[in-house]
Amino acid sequence: MNEILAKLKYGSNSFEVLEKGNHVICAVSGKKISLDKLTYWNVDLQEAYFSPKEAQIRFEELKK
Repeated sequence: MNEILAKLKYGSNSFEVLEKGNHVICAVSGKKISLDKLTYWNVDLQEAYFSPKEAQIRFEELKK
């Protein structure tokens, strides 16, 4: 299966696929996130996160 980077628009409870693909990249760790496993993102920053750990890291960075 080809690895194709998707482009998404993140909303409050869902995301919209702007460019078809099968994964996105975590903004903190750089890990690939399969679209079917994507659960964590930031609407304001339009970033995806691999897990709650990466989301927390970004939250802490923004508080500084």
